[in-house]
Amino acid sequence: MMQGRFIALEGGEGAGKSTQARLLADALRERGLEVVTTREPGGTPGAEAIRALLLNGVEGDQGESWNPRAEALLFAAARSDHVHRLIRPALARGAWVICDRYLDSSRAYQGGGSGLSDADIGLLHQIGSEGLLPDLALLVEVSPEVAVQRLSLRDTDGSDRIGGRNSAYHARVASAFSAFATSEPERFARIDGNGDPASTHALVLAALEALLTGDA
Repeated sequence: MMQGRFIALEGGEGAGKSTQARLLADALRERGLEVVTTREPGGTPGAEAIRALLLNGVEGDQGESWNPRAEALLFAAARSDHVHRLIRPALARGAWVICDRYLDSSRAYQGGGSGLSDADIGLLHQIGSEGLLPDLALLVEVSPEVAVQRLSLRDTDGSDRIGGRNSAYHARVASAFSAFATSEPERFARIDGNGDPASTHALVLAALEALLTGDA
């Protein structure tokens, strides 16, 4: 049986991760591979329920919802269910799992954006998901100008409670992602997402070449 692979797409708002996840899944299926596409928070019924709480908030909370530590705990709980019920079983049967966001988004958003320590985020991940990491994290990076343009087209009905945070918050998120990729080059491939979807997709496939050919 061919070894299953776990690929996470990471990046800030408007990076085009969802589009690239879909294009990648299609390309892998054309090669005859079993592919499971999923997202975080979400991917299982329980995790999707937590997603709704995280992104939409709770009625009557005056928009405050949770403090940063409570938010991180909710993300970790959703990820634990996701890993246990979907990701590990898919990998065990040899499937490729393509996930739109994973641990590094928690590190960037709840860590870099909201100020929690990387050690605390890592501890939650170790407890909840036994430390499972992707084979490769594809960090799709776009300029702030491109992100704003894309979000204006995407979020015509408004942003969710995390995406709608101020520009300073999202600048901290972007800085955190960049720092992760610089300090952990063996885990990340940096993808220039400023071009059209087809150009970015070509860069994604090039970054995965070693995994696809069995050289990694």
